[in-house]
Amino acid sequence: MLSHKKSLNILKKTNALLEGHFVLSSGLHSSKYIQCAKLLSFPNIADKICKSLASKIKKKHKNIDLILAPAMGGIIIGYEIGKLLKKETIFCERVNGKFALRRGFNIKKGTKVLIIEDVITTGKSSLECVKLIKKANAKLLGFASIIDRSTKKSLKIKTKIISHLRLDVPTYSAKNLPDSLKSIPITTPGSRFIK
Repeated sequence: MLSHKKSLNILKKTNALLEGHFVLSSGLHSSKYIQCAKLLSFPNIADKICKSLASKIKKKHKNIDLILAPAMGGIIIGYEIGKLLKKETIFCERVNGKFALRRGFNIKKGTKVLIIEDVITTGKSSLECVKLIKKANAKLLGFASIIDRSTKKSLKIKTKIISHLRLDVPTYSAKNLPDSLKSIPITTPGSRFIK
């Protein structure tokens, strides 16, 4: 298992952990942004983190039938975890602003599904995936992510998240910005609002 410190060093080395003033896809503001796509663009480095996450998932969930990942962020980590756990992995993508299964993907009735994301802050994307699982009359096993940066206040998911790394990064509403963030130009990362 990778230590917290080594994991942070990997994120910084791959420019996956950025500092500045960010508006997250949730609409919240933060001084840090985690861009796991940068980490995953170095497969040999990301491999250790993927193996660590897969090991944690294996300990908790023995009967996974299917892994579901939300596009864009979850696609690569979903694929990697699916490969390590030898499980079918599909992804959902936005159609007119809502997640849908396309490309011939489907979830069979009774299937035990694990949702995997790169980063969970509020859990909004994951909860949108839950709707697809319920619609298919399948069973949600739980949630997993490379990084869990949620807080009790921000998280909309009520079950435990399996993550490789838990990061405590404060987020703020636009009305409650600290002075330190007000003076830094805003960057809007993420893919939720891409048309």
